[in-house]
Order: sequence, then C-alpha cells, then structure tokens
Amino acid sequence: MESAVDVHFFIRLIINLISVFILIRCYYAFSHHRENAASFILFGVGVFLVTALLNSVTVSMGFAFGLFAVFSMLRYRTEALGIKEMTYLFLVIAMALLAAVGNVAHWVLACLNGLVIAIALLLETRMMLPLCGEKDIEYEKIDLIHTDRQDELIADLRSRTGLDVNRVDVVSVSFLRDTAQLRMHYRMEQES
Repeated sequence: MESAVDVHFFIRLIINLISVFILIRCYYAFSHHRENAASFILFGVGVFLVTALLNSVTVSMGFAFGLFAVFSMLRYRTEALGIKEMTYLFLVIAMALLAAVGNVAHWVLACLNGLVIAIALLLETRMMLPLCGEKDIEYEKIDLIHTDRQDELIADLRSRTGLDVNRVDVVSVSFLRDTAQLRMHYRMEQES
C-alpha cells in the first residue's frame, strides 16, 4: 500500500514540475526575467513538497499561522513584484497546491494545468490582446497637455519618439518649470 502512495506522490510531483516549468517558460519567453523564472520554478517545487508532506500529518492551527507569518515576513523584506509577476507566482502556487492536495485524477490535474498554460500563452501573444508598453516622460510643450489638444499632443509624441502612441495620461504639471510628467501608452511590435 505504501508503494502505491509513493507512486501517486511521484506522479503528482512530475505533473507539477512539468506544468510549472512550461508555464514559467511561457513567462520567460515574453519577459526575459531569468531570476524571476528560476525563483518561480523553485517556489512551485517548494510549495508542492511542503504542502504534500504537511497534508499527510495533522497540523495545528498555531503552526499554520506561524508558517503564514514566516512567509509574510519574507514578503515584506523582498522587492516589490509587478502585477504580471504576482499573477504568475499565484498560478505557480495554485498549481502546486492543486497537485499536492487536490482530490482529482492525474489526467484531470494534467488537463487543468494544461488549460491554465494555454490561457497564459494565449494572453501573452497578440491573439487576444495587443502588445502595449508605457513610458513616463518629462514634456516641455505644456500648452499641448490641455484636453482639447490631445490629438496634437499624441501627434507630437509620435513624431518625436517614433512610437505608435495611442493614449497619454498627465501624471503631474509643474507650472514653475513649464513641464509636465506624462505617461505615454503605445503599441509595441512583437519582439523576436
């Protein structure tokens, strides 16, 4: 009976490893943040192992809160992650938890992970959403920031930057220096 449990554990571990690796390879292909990618994979393996091993023993509520407190302290001592990185971290944790304690068949687990990966890949490409970027700039033609002259502002930024600017937000204005802090939103070409 114990060998059946070991086989079950190792099959779920392999499904989790492959799923997390493919998901994070998708993240890396579009973001090129190697440090984050490696950390996400290790985080997924760690969450799976801790959860799977703690699932087999009775854990007190105090121990669970203590473990949560340790993770919270680690979170506050690290640099802030962007929304995209937090989303991928959440997906890695969800996959690891589902693999460790989910009460589903192995093929269902693999299909669910495959669905998450397919959605992430689809959203990372231009098939569903256009690839956009944003830049903050200091702008000296303060007369163009008026809402009535938005089209002129966008045309000026397009000609000066060569970017396909489609929207501009005014972050702040300094009438003393005759400048404005702008956030340009522009369409990007797919990087190869």
